[in-house]
Amino acid sequence: MLIRTLKAGSLKLEVHDTEAAAGEAAARATAEAIRQANGTGELGVIFATGNSQLETLRALTSMADIPWPAITGFHLDEYVNISDLRPASFRRYLRTKLTERVPIRKFYEINGSAENLTEVQREYARLLAEIPPQICLLGIGENGHLAFNDPYEANFSDPEVIRIVDLDTACRQQQVNEGWFETLADVPKRALTLTIPTILRIPRLIVSVPGKRKAQSVRRTLEDSISTACPSTILRTHPDATLYLDCESAAELAVSV
Repeated sequence: MLIRTLKAGSLKLEVHDTEAAAGEAAARATAEAIRQANGTGELGVIFATGNSQLETLRALTSMADIPWPAITGFHLDEYVNISDLRPASFRRYLRTKLTERVPIRKFYEINGSAENLTEVQREYARLLAEIPPQICLLGIGENGHLAFNDPYEANFSDPEVIRIVDLDTACRQQQVNEGWFETLADVPKRALTLTIPTILRIPRLIVSVPGKRKAQSVRRTLEDSISTACPSTILRTHPDATLYLDCESAAELAVSV
């Protein structure tokens, strides 16, 4: 159930009563955006991973009348040097949560296990230019990261489409807290990620941010100065981005926001 709507800059927010309701709302918005954008050619859509996307992807892959055979999928990021057979691999996640469930036209994975990561970056940038994504499913990290653009690693004017980044301790600890790794030492220290400008060029951003651990980063997204100290603040400048929250992730928001 939708409880309230808010706005900060051009950033829109919907607060729902449960995580499942927020995920279903994000999925409905995604489905509608896909139907509106679907034309005669391929439609590029970027899909996110992690606990924040579980309800959104569950609902989206259960919906009828989505033109999956017209969709070419991409994803936001992947750890460097992690096997795609491990549950924490984002390639594995998107296979089990998305591509094995729907008849998607094709899906381009970021191969963080490749020997030549420079070539991976070059080829992924080429594919994104060939099929410019129109929709991006996204989350926000506990430290305010977008994709794996952590504070002070993020660059709002980054000339690169995709780059290798070092993951900060807060980001890596989040992966442990969410149950993807047993200890901090198990979490890779580097990742390949789409950059902030790459994300901001996508016309429609659908941002799922449920759970109490995200309450502080949601508040900072709306209230902090726009800076890389909290990368998600840049969402306030995007012309068509919507945050889908539950009561827990919205708990620190002022009613008047």
